Amino acid sequence: MGKRTCLSNAADIAKAAALIRAGELVAFPTETVYGLGANALDPAAIEKIYAAKGRPAESPLIVHVDSVEMARSLAREWPAKADALARRFWPGPLTLVLPKRPHVPDRLTAGLDTVGVRIPSNSIALALIHEAGVPIAAPSANVFAKISPTNAHHVREAMGDHVAMVLDGGATAVGIESTVLSLAGVDAVLLRPGMVTQQQIEEAIGPIQLAISTGESAHRSPGMHRRHYSPATPLVLVEDGKLPSGGCGAYLWIRQSADAALSIQMSGDPNAYAAKLYAALHDADAQHFDWIAVEKPPQDPAWAAILDRLERAAAR
Repeated sequence: MGKRTCLSNAADIAKAAALIRAGELVAFPTETVYGLGANALDPAAIEKIYAAKGRPAESPLIVHVDSVEMARSLAREWPAKADALARRFWPGPLTLVLPKRPHVPDRLTAGLDTVGVRIPSNSIALALIHEAGVPIAAPSANVFAKISPTNAHHVREAMGDHVAMVLDGGATAVGIESTVLSLAGVDAVLLRPGMVTQQQIEEAIGPIQLAISTGESAHRSPGMHRRHYSPATPLVLVEDGKLPSGGCGAYLWIRQSADAALSIQMSGDPNAYAAKLYAALHDADAQHFDWIAVEKPPQDPAWAAILDRLERAAAR
């Protein structure tokens, strides 16, 4: 018989909320990936996130809220574009970066004068925030720069005793991290692509700019390090089924199959592909192959976020 998954219930959420209020770390599901959560207004709890993940100080954290009102309580400014985007995409996988209020801890924001906020579209996440009564900072619940977790098993494998509790909501629906858009300047700037696409954002608020590397000591968004989302096994992007020579490996492909020890056919739909990507990489990585080859996805705007994750995962 297969293992049964015991999904978290209201009593579990109440216990987790109490832990958050007490300054502990709780892992919980969102629609994107599982987050490593702490009270966003508690500097000591925030420090625990950085320590547990081995996260560099220059990488800010995203804050999860359960309402626009809670988001506005953290933001010093709330432009009309924020209202338009919140109406269209919240709850959902879009993070807005805005000027922060003075009470938002600098440790949370990597010393920057901005804070990233979003309302997740996951019932357990929303219930946890509501029950805790505080905004919850939550990067992905994994060691920094490794593959993000998309189920509770991934979290337990990565975090172990670093987390006081794991809320189990099954597999995440979106599968990769949120789109991050800065509204802190004159122009809206896309800092990290996600499954809310540039085209969708521009339909709501007009043209936006794409972030360029400026060499800042602190990054304006998570996910801006050159190497990120990486398995322990070397990952390479390939075309036309041309696998690495030598050794034994896994191959994730859409169109062109090839002879690999583990062959995983991925969906040709970007949303379905994203939902499966990290789970497939976790499965391949656990088998300790010499390499993981991934067929390069289509050069199409709908695939921009997936290509971003794969290129960073393959960086050396």
